[in-house]
Amino acid sequence: MSRNNVRGPTSALTEFLRASGITPTTVAARRAAAEQEQQQPVAGPSGARGGEDDDVEMADGEVDAEEETATPRRRTRGGGRASAATGATYDSDDLDDAAEAVEKAATKKRKLSKAAEAKLKAKEKAKAKKKKKDEDGDYDDDDDDAEDDPYRALSTMWGGKGGASPAKPPVGSFEPCAKCGNQFTVTRYTMAAVPGPGFLCHKCAKATGNDPFKKPAAVKRKKVPVDRRTVVNFEERRFPTLASICIQLITKHIDDVESLGDIGALNVDAISKALSKNRALTPQNAQLFYSVTNTSLTFYDATNLTSPALETLIHLNPHLTSLRLDFCGHLNDTAMHTLSASLPALAHLELLGPFLVRPPAWLALFQSHPALATFRITQSPRFDRACVAALVGSAKGTLRRLRLREVGQMDDGFLRELARLERVEELDLGAPGNAEACSAGALQRLLEAVSGTLRVLDLSRHVLLTDGALRDGLAAARAVEALTLREVPLLTDGGVAAFFGAWGNPPVRVVELGRNYALGGKALEAVMRHSGERLEVLGINGWGGEGMGEEALRTVGRLGRELRKLDVGWVREVDDFVVKGWMEGEGEDGDEDAEGKSKGRANGRTAGCPRLSEVKVWGCNKITARCPKKKGVSIYGVESHTAI
Repeated sequence: MSRNNVRGPTSALTEFLRASGITPTTVAARRAAAEQEQQQPVAGPSGARGGEDDDVEMADGEVDAEEETATPRRRTRGGGRASAATGATYDSDDLDDAAEAVEKAATKKRKLSKAAEAKLKAKEKAKAKKKKKDEDGDYDDDDDDAEDDPYRALSTMWGGKGGASPAKPPVGSFEPCAKCGNQFTVTRYTMAAVPGPGFLCHKCAKATGNDPFKKPAAVKRKKVPVDRRTVVNFEERRFPTLASICIQLITKHIDDVESLGDIGALNVDAISKALSKNRALTPQNAQLFYSVTNTSLTFYDATNLTSPALETLIHLNPHLTSLRLDFCGHLNDTAMHTLSASLPALAHLELLGPFLVRPPAWLALFQSHPALATFRITQSPRFDRACVAALVGSAKGTLRRLRLREVGQMDDGFLRELARLERVEELDLGAPGNAEACSAGALQRLLEAVSGTLRVLDLSRHVLLTDGALRDGLAAARAVEALTLREVPLLTDGGVAAFFGAWGNPPVRVVELGRNYALGGKALEAVMRHSGERLEVLGINGWGGEGMGEEALRTVGRLGRELRKLDVGWVREVDDFVVKGWMEGEGEDGDEDAEGKSKGRANGRTAGCPRLSEVKVWGCNKITARCPKKKGVSIYGVESHTAI
């Protein structure tokens, strides 16, 4: 008991510990005894223990003599103490566990907030971690002591350990915003203030430019390189001429050139082509090509020339007889009416992409120019049957070259009007907008009407054209030099072979029959026997019909002595040996005779294609990087299957 027997209010925990004999005095005495035992040497005989006990008792008396008298204690083994009331013995670890158990029991009885529960769980977790370290023999308890130290708790609240980095409050707790001061609820998206201490509400966090709700950017994974085929072009390289270097320099500084002077029509055309590659022709530099003495003008890319610029072109070149404008999408009715009124000598007109010109403007052109010799248009969706009738009616006896390519409204009515032409030599009706509107019968009648004067014919993508229409329509033709029939699916291998075998027309210079997958060896051999001695351009792209093998392909080298350009893309049987035969010729069995000399053989060997300059082998997977090469011959599309 105390000296004056006056006691104040105490907590239930204090009362429980006092009743169990646990007081600050006993705890201090226990610690002092444990320290003294560690300092004493190993215990001697049992008779020496009495003095040791007396020393310990004396030390206890020095701590608090009156408290020791009021509550007598007795020593136990291991430095423990026993309660006088209950007679129970308590070790140091037992005391800590008992105190912790009592504290937990008292805490559970009180209703805790979410924040308090989170702190309690964190504390229990830290103690469990510490106990595990003690069991493992790890006595580095500086960090744990720092966390439990009540004098450092305030400093670590906002800065974690030592205040280095902010420790986020538990989710669901309330915190004041470090910037605006308003209280907000802590969530998983809450962000720390920079600079600290404290945290920001969602509104202030967004104001800083960092959206807490923004998902992290997906990490771009590096693409794994895949195997690709290397396409090799064996192209003959030559040094540029002085004229070509000058043309490149002029086109590079075209906007700074005030006058080109008299450099010749061929060089002006080359400069125009060079400008079209970069789409650099503008209304400003286009005037360098204008002159009142011009009779011919060609622009290969007029994309940047607006309708007023085209009207200026017409006014500054009033004596033009030939005009070609590619990609003239800005040409409208106003510019076409100006052309009809201001170019009275115009006889040759070629336009690519006149989308905006309507039928009345076309009719005005044909009425003002009844002697047109060349009329070529491509991609004109508004050119209708009335326009064709006006063209044929005004230029029926003068029109030599006609191109109505990719015209959307072409049908049998078009073909009937065109059958009235009398002197047409070049006819291009390829790629109609609605190919099924042009029947095989109408095509046959048109060919029969114009075949007497026809030299160049292009009926590509007419899907209804048959072998019979082709054979009967061109049966009377005797002047055809170029025949183009690409993507005509109804043509057959036997039908084309029969057509060339019976055709009375002299050998032609150009045969383009690509993308007709049904054609094969019979058609190729028939073409080479008919036109091989004069043929310069041959296109059999995609042929894969019956008999399209190595033997049929070798006839190209045996009979095509004048061949210059050859397209055999996607013909699967083409390989290195076939190409070598085309370039170098091939050996023949038997002795040299008169017949061998007449076919170009020398010393039992064919000469191949000595004039060959270009070969396209796209899609021929039997061609390798070791494909034979020859000076002056460019080979395009060698797929060597080399991984990169």
